[in-house]
Amino acid sequence: MNSVGSKTTKNETAHKKTLAGAETAIELCGFGGQGIILSGVMIGKAAALYDGLQATFTQSYGPEARGGECSSSVILSKNRASYPFVNEADVIVSMAQTAFNKYIPQLKPDGLLIIDSDLVEPHGVPKGATVRAVPATAIAEELGNKIVANVVILGFFTAVSGKVTRDSMERVVAETVPKRFVDLNMKAFSKGYDYADKPESRR
Repeated sequence: MNSVGSKTTKNETAHKKTLAGAETAIELCGFGGQGIILSGVMIGKAAALYDGLQATFTQSYGPEARGGECSSSVILSKNRASYPFVNEADVIVSMAQTAFNKYIPQLKPDGLLIIDSDLVEPHGVPKGATVRAVPATAIAEELGNKIVANVVILGFFTAVSGKVTRDSMERVVAETVPKRFVDLNMKAFSKGYDYADKPESRR
């Protein structure tokens, strides 16, 4: 298991690569009502407002307004993205099995897959890809409201990917959610971030 120090160094290295100009394509997928679209917006805002990056955001809904498949795509880069849509993903974050089945073919062979282990059983993952898992829904339920599962997984994403900084994400979460839910969401983010140190988060 990586120590906290080595994890931070790895995150800083990943962030510096993005600052150097390499584009990072992130695909978040799940179903309506899980906060997938909002999560993509928050990653983009954190990167663009506080981390000095360019961020491009697109979203996709199924025919159902709630409960159907949805995704949000975020491309981070130092310069303007060459293309606004994700064809090959450096990172996939999945919170639903059907969405995982649809988007896993997009993951690059050296990519990062992040899943809600309560809801997704990975298969067909490219050889060489890294798989990390967090029981985001269970953690959110322990906190008293499963609606913050997306914020748990955002914290986990921040810790394991290094694509945005913790400070920037925490600022955006605090600015985005209703004031009466700020404390709950900050706890959810911290729980997800800290879970990255657990051996069981590695697949």
